[in-house]
Amino acid sequence: MTKEDKVLVIQEIKEMLQDAKVVYVANLEGMNAASTSDFRRQAFKQNITLKVVKNTLLQKAMEQIDGVDYSEMFPTFKGNTAVMVADTANAPAKLIQGFRKKTEFPALKSAFLQETFYIGDENLATLANIKSREEMIGEIIGLLQSPIRNVLSALQNKPETVEAKAEETAAPAAEETKVEETAAPEASAEATDAPSAE
Repeated sequence: MTKEDKVLVIQEIKEMLQDAKVVYVANLEGMNAASTSDFRRQAFKQNITLKVVKNTLLQKAMEQIDGVDYSEMFPTFKGNTAVMVADTANAPAKLIQGFRKKTEFPALKSAFLQETFYIGDENLATLANIKSREEMIGEIIGLLQSPIRNVLSALQNKPETVEAKAEETAAPAAEETKVEETAAPEASAEATDAPSAE
């Protein structure tokens, strides 16, 4: 690779990483051509940008990125390296995990997301379980909708409960009226039976 080629590759990597919020570095060593192609295809379907890079060029590109100090990841840049950039925090981890059901590769070298560095393959399960922004928004919306649903449910059931209470209060009043009506004829009968004062 000529010096000019290296400069171009470094520029490509920089453009890929410039505004990236989720960066994974994986080891694809041990994967054959077919499984590597399948891995790339799956990454593309999940909107994960994947690029196999030389470790020295990746490090040089990262050193030139403003705003993030990637130096914590540099010791992991050994052997075959692929950079994965995504919008969804756990997408690359889930992709790697899915492939690991069949083989031991790809392996996670390091990752940077949510302003935190994760070093080593032992962090893969943790990264896969991190909720994506969309999942968190969905949960928040669900929590916010729950009280609203309760209020709406109560409001929808309220007319029925008001009617039921109105019927309950109307029933005893009707019974009292019947009692008064039955008591009134007895009183008038007593009045006719009573001797006149004359």
